Amino acid sequence: MNKSELIDAIAESAGLSKAAAGKALDATIEAITGALQGGQEVTLVGFGSFYVAEREARTGRNPRTGESIKIEAAKQPKFRAGKSLKDAVQ
Repeated sequence: MNKSELIDAIAESAGLSKAAAGKALDATIEAITGALQGGQEVTLVGFGSFYVAEREARTGRNPRTGESIKIEAAKQPKFRAGKSLKDAVQ
């Protein structure tokens, strides 16, 4: 499912116009992104949690040349599925 298909599903399920559903989805994504940028975790009970994980610096290897390279530390957004979502998928 891509973004436009998700907007269509939201519009149909909630009885909204596609434009309103698109604005709602965009606002949700912006709110989650803003919270993660601020270092907060976003928890949707039953669905899951969005959080930022810190990855430590490490040494990697260039597969083409075999040369060792330094990989810098990074922050990475992650998602942890909730119990209800896990149960619904199984």
